[in-house]
Amino acid sequence: MNDQIGSVVHYYDKIGVAVVKLDKPLKVGDKVKLTHGEDSFEQEVTSMQLDHKPVSKGKPKEEVAVKVDKVTKEGTTVYSA
Repeated sequence: MNDQIGSVVHYYDKIGVAVVKLDKPLKVGDKVKLTHGEDSFEQEVTSMQLDHKPVSKGKPKEEVAVKVDKVTKEGTTVYSA
C-alpha cells in the first residue's frame, strides 16, 4: 500500500483548494493519490501554501493548502502516488 501522507480537513470549492493535515512531509512536485470511499484520483502537487504564503514543502503536523484538480471531500486520505 502507498504511504499515507495526510488527510483533507477542509475544502474550498470556489478556489479548488484542499487543506491537508500532514502526517509525513510533502513537497511541490510530489505525485499524490487522493482517496475517499470509491472515489480516487492522482495528481502532481503544483502549488502549496502555509498560512496564506507559498511554500515548497510542508512538514508533519502542518496544515497546508494544496490546489487540487477535482472536488475533494473532507476526510479524503492523501497517499504518495
